[in-house]
Amino acid sequence: MIYSIAFFLVAAVSAVYAFSGFAREAESFARAVFIVFVMLFALALDFRRRQR
Repeated sequence: MIYSIAFFLVAAVSAVYAFSGFAREAESFARAVFIVFVMLFALALDFRRRQR
C-alpha cells in the first residue's frame, strides 16, 4: 500500500518534470524515469495480485 503510493508520487513528479518546459535538458531523462516507474508500478500491482 505505502509502496504503491510512493511509486505514484514519484511517477507524478517525474511526469511533471517531463511535460513541463521548465527543464528542457532533463526532459528526456525525466520521461525515461517516468516510463520506468510506470513499469515498476505495474509490476508491483501484479506482484500484489499474485500474493492473494
